[in-house]
Amino acid sequence: MTEPTDRKVIDLKGLKVACQECSLRDLCLPVGMSVQDIDRLDHIIRRKRPLHRGDYLYREGDELHSLYAVRSGSVKSFSVSEEGEEQVLGFHLPGELVGLDAIHDSTHHCSTIALETTSVCEIPFDALEELAQEIPGLQHQLFRLMSRELQNDEHFMMVLGKKSSEEKLSNFLVSLSQRFSSRGFSGTEFMLSMSRNDIANYLGLAVETISRLFTRFQNNGLIEVDRKFITIRDLEGLRRLAGPQCGGHMGAHRG
Repeated sequence: MTEPTDRKVIDLKGLKVACQECSLRDLCLPVGMSVQDIDRLDHIIRRKRPLHRGDYLYREGDELHSLYAVRSGSVKSFSVSEEGEEQVLGFHLPGELVGLDAIHDSTHHCSTIALETTSVCEIPFDALEELAQEIPGLQHQLFRLMSRELQNDEHFMMVLGKKSSEEKLSNFLVSLSQRFSSRGFSGTEFMLSMSRNDIANYLGLAVETISRLFTRFQNNGLIEVDRKFITIRDLEGLRRLAGPQCGGHMGAHRG
């Protein structure tokens, strides 16, 4: 992924940076929390060592111990059917929380692995729950995050059920563009950390269809593809192709 030099870049060397100085705090933390409250939250957060590609954050069936905020890199959430087939449920970028699926019954209903070198903040759930009872803004933020997950689910189901293959992929690319942009990265130049197989699995399409659509989008001047590096040449054209109701954080759900 490349970013203009005037943009904030999340550096693996800065893992010990406190919430107060973190460039992602506005995405992870409740707006309007006092400095004292942020310090209390920061006190319970653990900065884990970077994960390598393929490392698990947690596995399906594991007991809920912590939520995780992605600081750099990206992760994939997926489940495995009784027949051993993988179903990709979402991709998560810096500033997004994973592990929310286990809050209902304290058990993770999917697995989450790193797609590349990734750093996360680990938030022990018991300590977070206690703190949320004392800090109303924190409790409200948890409700807001869970509500956003439900909205993402609804958007995802709408895309899978009613969109054409072209609309599905354009929705996916526009969503990634918006999410990267909101994190201070370029919204028109970014690396796809997920494989074509993962994208196809997530969108319910064949890998051959994904490859064909990338070629078509490039030939039509919408994007430029250099292996996993994507340059969006015509963002408005992609949005038009995606159709109405595009813009939900597709790819960030159910993790």
